[in-house]
Amino acid sequence: MLRIDPDTTGRGPRTTAVRRGTAGWALLGSELKVLFRRSRTWAMLLALAAIPVLIAVVVKIASSGPDPGEGPPFLDRVSQNGLFAAVTGLVVSIPLFLPLTVGVVAGDTIAGEAGLGTLRYLLAAPAGRLRLLAVKYAGAAVFCLAATVSVVAAGIGIGAALFPVGPVTLLSGDTITPGESLLRLLLVAGYVSVSLLGLSAVGLFISTLTVVPVGAMAATVVLSIVAQVLDSLPQLEWLHPWLFSHYWLGFADLLRQPVEWGSFVDNALLQAGYLAVFGALAYARFARKDILT
Repeated sequence: MLRIDPDTTGRGPRTTAVRRGTAGWALLGSELKVLFRRSRTWAMLLALAAIPVLIAVVVKIASSGPDPGEGPPFLDRVSQNGLFAAVTGLVVSIPLFLPLTVGVVAGDTIAGEAGLGTLRYLLAAPAGRLRLLAVKYAGAAVFCLAATVSVVAAGIGIGAALFPVGPVTLLSGDTITPGESLLRLLLVAGYVSVSLLGLSAVGLFISTLTVVPVGAMAATVVLSIVAQVLDSLPQLEWLHPWLFSHYWLGFADLLRQPVEWGSFVDNALLQAGYLAVFGALAYARFARKDILT
């Protein structure tokens, strides 16, 4: 197995022998290093983290709290328990901000390498196009988790700093301890991360269609908005269960006692379906792609 190392001598990329069994992990590690060393990645994560911070600060300085049902869901509970700042931050982020950042990363997976001219070097070693696609998708999936955790962690931090933190009253009316509440928030973060995997697969496929990463990013984000618009039209109710955005806000079922896992399972199966379909389409396109152009 060969690995392509960056050119530091001016004589072109250097190949290094790598055991085939570890090549995939090495490639994934390299992909994650590149992704999380970019200032753009950290700027997006910080922007996401700023959302619950802004919400909590506005609620804190407001002369009176919002009435129940006013504003985003759970907003009226933020002043009563700071942990709800994380949940409200996710509700606000899901329709636009999380899909926007995920679209940027997923749309850049293949098109970014092609646009920079580095794709041919990545495929010069016998790593295989399927393995490269899998690594690129895995990097986008890790970003989905990082993006969601950024919102939740910032919400917990600012909520605890500005508001009291105590037992949480769930949507079912039951009360759980702050420790149990943190576990529920981790479940919610996992739910939202899984919800974004279908969009990542769509973005990966679009990224194989072009060498212009901005175009792939924009198309992915636009499709996420279109899916949500279609999901809001009652005339298309038959289509709703097939849209990757349909279960995005279904994490409310994790805030009940006992936990209702139906939405989680349905959401996971839907995202797995999108991954299977658009992953196959991405490979079909990528397998025939001329990397010299």
